Amino acid sequence: MGKYLMVGAGLSGAVIGRHLAEAGHDVTVVDSRAHVGGNCHTERDPDTGVMVHVYGPHIFHTDDAEVWDYVNGYETFLPYRNRVKATTGGAVYSLPVNLHTINQFFGRTMRPDEARDFIANEQADTSIADPQTFEEQAMRFVGKDLYEAFFRGYTVKQWGVQPSQLPASILKRLPVRFNYDDNYFFHRFQGMPEHGYTAMIERILDHPGLKVRLETVFDRSQAGEYDHVFYSGPLDGWFDYELGRLGYRTLDFERFTYDGDYQGCAVMNYGEERVPYTRITEHKHFAPWETHEGSVCYREFSRACEPDDIPYYPIRQVAERALLGEYVALAEQTEGVSFVGRLGTYRYLDMDVTIREALDTARGFLGHVQAGTRAPAFFVAPL
Repeated sequence: MGKYLMVGAGLSGAVIGRHLAEAGHDVTVVDSRAHVGGNCHTERDPDTGVMVHVYGPHIFHTDDAEVWDYVNGYETFLPYRNRVKATTGGAVYSLPVNLHTINQFFGRTMRPDEARDFIANEQADTSIADPQTFEEQAMRFVGKDLYEAFFRGYTVKQWGVQPSQLPASILKRLPVRFNYDDNYFFHRFQGMPEHGYTAMIERILDHPGLKVRLETVFDRSQAGEYDHVFYSGPLDGWFDYELGRLGYRTLDFERFTYDGDYQGCAVMNYGEERVPYTRITEHKHFAPWETHEGSVCYREFSRACEPDDIPYYPIRQVAERALLGEYVALAEQTEGVSFVGRLGTYRYLDMDVTIREALDTARGFLGHVQAGTRAPAFFVAPL
């Protein structure tokens, strides 16, 4: 029986820890916070009864049937469709940009084929043959008017740089639909946990072979007490930032309550740069099966992450990727630890991908235990 440590009680630590505990191993999970769940943490607001996504909204969506079955084994997921709205130019529109958005924005009544031709032939900048930047990608596929209304200002606020400085890969898909589908995600399985993510993760961690220690700060010197450590903290943090800090964006939330329904939807984006926040989230709308008179809302502000801030979005531009390569090389020389999750691999990960990678990591690790071989520093390459 092995003795293993999970640093972090978020999805990665919980799923890997549970899998190893079920295999008969002795597992300890530590977290510096007073709760499990990491940034997925949810809790009831005592005054309104609203289930609040404390570190910002998390919406579960996946095409991975095994992952969907996994989360439903620990919590009932109820139907939820993310229908985002956007305020820009003194009007409210539907996102992603779809046929309704296009017709409303341009004051037209186009059918799908007409709208497709209109965007391709009258709006898109076809002189851009091979888009290299975010701005070029948007201009090539939707044109200047839609780009400036819905993408430019929001992107400047979210990333703190001009869209001309960001890679085209950030805007991965054609950001427009030529039908009236306003479901933000395409995935087959979409939902929200009936009693919140924290309740789900608490159940994952509820196993006799698993010990959870909250408000416990991990020190690297403790690693020698265990056969192996799974570390979901910041990759550069393991090495005490000796090569420098990897860049992140962080979020500030301005929380406010409202007696009634503040905005009528869960997420309202603000595309104009003059509005300092990127969006307002109204948390009772993330649980449409519940009814609450009062409301809890967050205004969301993005800025550069300082040392004492919670890191949210890895920047991964040229300088960061170079530094990441140096940390990866250091990590691969380090025995007895595997780096997992969003922070451990310095990648933005959706929840379903985090769980998939955690399951694969746990299974792969047990294979190494059985074979008597060294487990890698990364079960998923961060580069």
